[in-house]
Amino acid sequence: MKAVIAVVDDEPDILELISIILTKANFQCYLFSNPNELFEFLKKERCDLIILDINLPDMDGYEICKFLKQNPLYVNIPIIMLSARGEEIDKVLGLELGADDYVTKPFSSREFVARIKSVLRRSLSVDENRNRAIIIDEAACEVHVEGKQIELTATEFRILNILSKREGVVFSREMILDELWGNQKAVLDRTIDVHIRHLREKLGKAGNMIKNVRGIGYKFVSR
Repeated sequence: MKAVIAVVDDEPDILELISIILTKANFQCYLFSNPNELFEFLKKERCDLIILDINLPDMDGYEICKFLKQNPLYVNIPIIMLSARGEEIDKVLGLELGADDYVTKPFSSREFVARIKSVLRRSLSVDENRNRAIIIDEAACEVHVEGKQIELTATEFRILNILSKREGVVFSREMILDELWGNQKAVLDRTIDVHIRHLREKLGKAGNMIKNVRGIGYKFVSR
């Protein structure tokens, strides 16, 4: 499965250049000229990496990075800051706010892709360690627990994927419904309880990783 990369920059030429580079490198990219477009995208779609320009008109890249890293829904999405500013203080500030790397314009396409792959590898390694007892193959829509494949319904698979990708984050039933069906949902939020009960039963001992948070919803904890 191709890694999904969101790019935010208010310069159309830069967006076009990055799109060409990422497409050639076999990434799936989505381009945005302002943060609001990015936020709407993140509510609906999976995102493996965000490339974030610093010099944006309404809300600069530092503010966006800080917001994302303080939001439990997005804290685990790696961020690469992109800027024409090459001073050390700018790089340090971006990294202190939680960015995973900092690339200065102009940049070499080869180095740019290498930096992206490096950040994605680190992120994948963290996720694998986090969920080592359960292996989730998104491309094949398969789940293995201790080497054994578990048969799940499409909805059960999606719920497990949603919770496990944001370990420790508490999802209300309404949030899970939004993730599953968005504005198209036409089911009661208690339906989520039924799906999760069946999911836990199928996962066996690993089902204990899905924790009930009384009065709120559910979270995934691998430890």
